Amino acid sequence: MTSSNTRSTGGSFFGAHPLLRYITIRLGISLLLLWGVTFITFVLTNLVPANPVASVLGETAMNNPRIVAATEHRLGLDRPLPVQYGLYLVRLLHFDFGTSNQTQMPILDDLKVAFPATIELALYTMVLSVIIGLGLAIYAALHRGSIADVIIRLGSLAGLSVPLFWLAMILFYLLSVVWGVLPGSGRLNPVFNPPPHVTGLYTVDAAIAGDWSLLGSAFAHLALPVLVLTLYTLATLVKFFRSALLDVTGSEFVTAARAKGLPERQVVSGYIVRGALLPILTMIGLAFGSLLSGAVMTETVFSWQGLGQYALQASTHLDMPAIMGVGIVIGTVYITINFVIDILYGIIDPRVRRR
Repeated sequence: MTSSNTRSTGGSFFGAHPLLRYITIRLGISLLLLWGVTFITFVLTNLVPANPVASVLGETAMNNPRIVAATEHRLGLDRPLPVQYGLYLVRLLHFDFGTSNQTQMPILDDLKVAFPATIELALYTMVLSVIIGLGLAIYAALHRGSIADVIIRLGSLAGLSVPLFWLAMILFYLLSVVWGVLPGSGRLNPVFNPPPHVTGLYTVDAAIAGDWSLLGSAFAHLALPVLVLTLYTLATLVKFFRSALLDVTGSEFVTAARAKGLPERQVVSGYIVRGALLPILTMIGLAFGSLLSGAVMTETVFSWQGLGQYALQASTHLDMPAIMGVGIVIGTVYITINFVIDILYGIIDPRVRRR
């Protein structure tokens, strides 16, 4: 009898804690996906028809078989692919991404500089995009068919149709070259040195250091690339947010809330937005992930030394270890964002965690 009760209690642990069970399952799936990212990245980089030794050695050294053999041995390229992959996983577990053939620096050190730069762009872009996009989408959904709704939809369609690199170059030319309103390149004015490294985000580190002139320069240089990315991201968010809100606006519980005489502001925030929160969160997560991986054009136009610029330079020089490092970082970011969104799903909607 006792053993039966013990087995029942132990077996029902996850059943009695559905959120804990849900988080554990999602964490296991995320770790499996992360392993898949490492495998696919390794396979794809080895399928590229390029000699990684040639990117390390010069043309003269490539003519010396002894130097080529020594370099292949140092890089582990003379071992079978499964052994190379196993060693690669071991290095990753120790946060060793290898050495960049281009910069001759540990890739982790390069990423510590490039990744925060892109994160800074993405964070400010997402904050502005979500605030403005949700406001426009709510107004369009509540005034469906009005002139304002038509204008918002046409603006969203135009934003989706305009290539990002074209938008970046046009705004760069007008606001920086012609009118001189905003600085056009770099993260700081040349007269400033970067702030003491704490987070890698210049605006945050400058505020921590109490250097307000440096903080102003950091924000000024952020303004133009953030404007470009915000306009581009808004087009997608407004279109999706509006559709999600319209799906909820005509629901019975919204009609009942209005029939009770609740203020419109409470109906919108407590019923319409809350009812559409799950698809809105999904779109925010996808947009944030795409900003981190797709900001190559913007960073190139504005000479922003971020992850996209680093990936472009690595691809140009066939720097395979650096390309693999960028791939792992971007894949990890996507998986982490999806994991966080899944957990928020389980917290907001109890029905999700019981599936």
